[in-house]
Amino acid sequence: MKVRVLYGGLVRPRFKILPLLRSSSAYEGVCPILSMAKARMAKGSKQIFGDTPCIAAAIRKASRRLSQLYDDALGPSGLRSTQYSILFELDRRAKKPPTMRELADVLVIDRSALGHNLRPLQRDGLIALKGSSEDRRRRHVVITAQGKARYRKATPLWETAQHRFDQVYGKSKAEDLRATLSAIAHHDRLRTLRD
Repeated sequence: MKVRVLYGGLVRPRFKILPLLRSSSAYEGVCPILSMAKARMAKGSKQIFGDTPCIAAAIRKASRRLSQLYDDALGPSGLRSTQYSILFELDRRAKKPPTMRELADVLVIDRSALGHNLRPLQRDGLIALKGSSEDRRRRHVVITAQGKARYRKATPLWETAQHRFDQVYGKSKAEDLRATLSAIAHHDRLRTLRD
């Protein structure tokens, strides 16, 4: 096994995982992921590297896969799935436009990432930032007429991706999954370990 020293004096071993999994039980109990992978390998599982016991990693993989599907479907509209989601929320709240913080909270995204996602929409005239009449420091995110038109043009494309997912995964299972993921996304105790 080769060892590489990282910044701050941390040491990380460099090795190929298969020889380690096939080796003696010297590493059992050291890493639960490797122990589980070894157990699955012994049972003849074919998905050692694609499977993970980490729920965050599994959800990120699924999210990336679905982003590919939705981005592909939305391509003709010139929107990405993240931009479509923002326009969806703004269209829903058109009568009472959200502040940056409110929009960040509903999208479960930090404000700096939201700002990064809003810039192209603002540049293209799809949204506008309006100062609050009560507090000049607060800005409301407003969908423009051009933004509404682009959102409406993109909706049938989005529906195509929705239909594909429902078709592949199953409509009933998809509804259950949406409800579960929504509950996870907005559960306060899953934000941090400090409660």
